[in-house]
Amino acid sequence: MRNGNANCALQSRECALRFLRPGSVSRRCVERRHPLQIQCYQCEEMKHNDCSTPEYIVNCTVNVQDMCQKEVLVKSDGIHYRKSCASSGACLIASSGYQQFCTGRLNSVCISCCNTPLCNGPKRKRPTNSAATTTLQTNRPLLLFLLTLLLLLLT
Repeated sequence: MRNGNANCALQSRECALRFLRPGSVSRRCVERRHPLQIQCYQCEEMKHNDCSTPEYIVNCTVNVQDMCQKEVLVKSDGIHYRKSCASSGACLIASSGYQQFCTGRLNSVCISCCNTPLCNGPKRKRPTNSAATTTLQTNRPLLLFLLTLLLLLLT
């Protein structure tokens, strides 16, 4: 990381910390603050994962849509994909709500959420070690806990 980037990251962190303290936000800090924005693929009812090309890349709404969502629908004429930006709360609720319908068979609906740029595109080749599986299994209880906490906060 170059010095300019390190200073920029440090200033952003300082601004974020100031936002946590009521009444302590300066105009200079607001002007320097870097918004949180992610890019995702966005399309409706596409077949064969066709919408993972540059023309389908969108900038998500700053500080609101902080995740990418991918829906995989199994229909009689083949597999269809929907991809979009989403807020973390809405995406996690949708993905857990449809988990029982994610069978891979006809009329199956699978919804997944991710929070890195363009993560709702095609799957990358991953090493075939058990560490990836272990990480996924250990993150599942955390995801369920966070979802439960979110639901409690919304009610």
